Amino acid sequence: MPTALKSFIAVAPDSHFPIQNLPFGIFKLAQDSPRVGVAIGEFVLDLSVLEELGHFRIPEFQDRPVFSESALNGFLALGRPAWRKAREVIQHLLAADTTALRDDGPLRDRVFHAQKDVAMQLPARIGDYTDFYSSYHHAHNVGTMLRGPENALMPNWKWLPVAYHGRASSIVASGAEVRRPHGQIKPPDAPAPIFGPSRSFDYELEAAFFIGPGNALGEPVPISRATDHIFGLVLMNDWSARDVQAWEYQPLGPFLAKNFCTSISPWVVMLEALESFRKPLPPQDPEPLPYLRAANDFTYDIQLEARLQTASMDAPHVITRTNFQNLYWSIAQQLAHHTVNGCNLQPGDLLASGTISGPTEEARGCMLELTWRGANPLTLPNGETRKWLEDGDSLTITGWAQGDGYRIGFGEVAGRVVPA
Repeated sequence: MPTALKSFIAVAPDSHFPIQNLPFGIFKLAQDSPRVGVAIGEFVLDLSVLEELGHFRIPEFQDRPVFSESALNGFLALGRPAWRKAREVIQHLLAADTTALRDDGPLRDRVFHAQKDVAMQLPARIGDYTDFYSSYHHAHNVGTMLRGPENALMPNWKWLPVAYHGRASSIVASGAEVRRPHGQIKPPDAPAPIFGPSRSFDYELEAAFFIGPGNALGEPVPISRATDHIFGLVLMNDWSARDVQAWEYQPLGPFLAKNFCTSISPWVVMLEALESFRKPLPPQDPEPLPYLRAANDFTYDIQLEARLQTASMDAPHVITRTNFQNLYWSIAQQLAHHTVNGCNLQPGDLLASGTISGPTEEARGCMLELTWRGANPLTLPNGETRKWLEDGDSLTITGWAQGDGYRIGFGEVAGRVVPA
């Protein structure tokens, strides 16, 4: 993507949404139905109007109108040729030297809306949601707490992308409040569990990707074609009740500790927008089995931050700085493994990375690691301390890939903890 590409819409250098990005999402004006838009600078471009006017009458769309729908599923199902063509059309219309939209004042008034004036919705109808456990440093830290450093990783961890099946119905868009969950908790010195609100409430800094075309039941997706099925990425916060998790997770893994709420960012950044930020996937030891090997497998250089703001703070404070490159397993490997047994993915399914932690203390992607299970509380700029998230705390995750004079950003996923 040439950095010289410019839009007639003014975009600040630190904006997450230059013309090089153009993430897709679902927006809603006060009295109107939700529909598809892309972010450009501080605006949303209404694709339903442009579609109505014939700008997407292209073979790749198969005469199917998709941008007036209230979810991206129809567009996702069309596949990469259609996604790329739509992106080309939008970039052309927004380019500084293209007059069709730039010089048509009434049309500009119809198709551009200030982001502050719209309500963002979930990007897609999410039928299924899987959360992986793909950060080596996160898995090693958590394993060290539970089993000691010599047994930190379970024997299967470096052989396959470990995951659990999450709850799609409780995935919410950024900005939704997060109610502290109740559950069974077994205090270390108690003879039996108690029931009550979680006392060890946590965030998990993650990324996730949306599935485009699915695969038929019984037909695995080979790793060489995995990215044909991946539309783009969002940020995710996998809110977690650690005390509930500690009691329930054996032998079948997370359940009530995770399924009460998961927040995602509303803008989906296409893989095409991230192409310039690809990095080779580091060598894996032991070498994965053949179905998980790709000649040119990759990761992305995406900077990620988590910011905490308590009710008495004037501004948020960065508590995590990490990078997407800290994932051991690639998105292609995650998808190939998910389908290797014939599991059928569908348009709109969401596959998440798991907590993305790095090798340094500031790169730890959750309170469990940052405070080492509460043993080392965080001290915030106003003197407050935190072992876990408390009622009234707001947690915001943001991320971007830094280009030469522009950013490919994800916006943010934010939520505030409210009492049970």
